[in-house]
Amino acid sequence: MAERVAEIREASAREDRIYAMNLATIRKAAELTQDELAQRLGIDQSVVSKTERREDMLLSTLMDHLSAAGVEDAKMVVHVNGREIELDLRSLQHDARG
Repeated sequence: MAERVAEIREASAREDRIYAMNLATIRKAAELTQDELAQRLGIDQSVVSKTERREDMLLSTLMDHLSAAGVEDAKMVVHVNGREIELDLRSLQHDARG
């Protein structure tokens, strides 16, 4: 019974996930404009626009944007040899890098 409940919870969690292709998806989910996000980051709107179109960025830049968008509990999940490893990305926030 407990195993079945765990399976149902996992299936529900998978259905709740939104597979974001870029930062704009997350910003829009947070109901923020580029201007609003830029204000939170202390940067110009054009920088937000450019960052959202980038294919490659530092993880710290990603975390800064996620934090400004109000993301809680940011994680990276990788699979190695059949094992799932979850990394907490909070340590990569800009002010934590000091």
